[in-house]
Amino acid sequence: MIEIAVITVLLAFAFTFTNGFQDASSVAATFIASRSATPRQGISFVAFMALLGALMGGSAVAFALSGLITIDSGVNVVMVMLSAITGATLWNIFTWKFGLPSSSTHALIGGLVGAAVAGEGLNSVYWGLDELLSPSHELAGLIKILVFLIISVLIGFFGSYLLHKSSMAILKNRKVSVNKKIIRMNWIAAAVIAFSNGANDSQKQLGIIALVLFAAGESATLDIPLWARIMCAVFLTLGTLGGGWRIMKTLGNRIFKIKPIHSLDSQISSGVSIALSTLAGAPISSTHIISMSVLGVGAAENSKKVHWSVGKDILIAMIMTIPITMLISSVIYFAISSLTGVS
Repeated sequence: MIEIAVITVLLAFAFTFTNGFQDASSVAATFIASRSATPRQGISFVAFMALLGALMGGSAVAFALSGLITIDSGVNVVMVMLSAITGATLWNIFTWKFGLPSSSTHALIGGLVGAAVAGEGLNSVYWGLDELLSPSHELAGLIKILVFLIISVLIGFFGSYLLHKSSMAILKNRKVSVNKKIIRMNWIAAAVIAFSNGANDSQKQLGIIALVLFAAGESATLDIPLWARIMCAVFLTLGTLGGGWRIMKTLGNRIFKIKPIHSLDSQISSGVSIALSTLAGAPISSTHIISMSVLGVGAAENSKKVHWSVGKDILIAMIMTIPITMLISSVIYFAISSLTGVS
């Protein structure tokens, strides 16, 4: 089993790299497109802040994700993790190839659920239905994750819409020189959102790694080792630096022409949503939050100038990610089971 565990951990790092060019690079999109920073400045700054966030972020999101499934067999835990990570990575690469801002979070959650159901049945997933139907109507398990995914995206769109409407009223008849102050504020906003994104994103892979090490008997407790946190931070940063230009082009140029104030309003709305979800221990999709915030700002500015067809493609990818990765990871699980003889 140790061999499969090692492969799973390595694939978790590979997934973190794809997470960097999918999710983390989207943070830099409006920052760069608005010319608040040059491409080199913007991507380097965002990558550095994401690195700090990944290193200094907590563990609430990690354990929320690792608690999503319950599997008794240590061997099966590792196989489910391997299948989930592989399926999510393949989907990230596929959507990146077409420049679609897809969600690494959705991909990983879909991968976990699909592989767990394939390996252990429906009861292996912590759905959270009992808690929701209880008198307290508590949010827990997969339902909590899905609710926060939806709420965070809605905050991204409507928050940025209302914020930009307010900004236009406040800045009406102001001199063009106000852009200098807005650009400086963009740097601060980019720092906050990149840090929050790094803290949230890295924890998803760390939860997987902690669970694999524990199941394989390489860790006595379900804790996140420091070396794993460092490696995830490094790979997230490298992914942001090396492969995010396709996603940035979609978010920064294909939806509508972004100016510094658009970038600022988008980043503030996205940053608040990501930070609140991280504090709540809910793994969310920074890519979709940012995508919706850009659409929200565009709708507030002039809905006729927004390329809604791009928004439609993003929405389709958003809806399809979880069911497709569930299917992919379940197929991968059955393939691995056949090859290894473990069922």
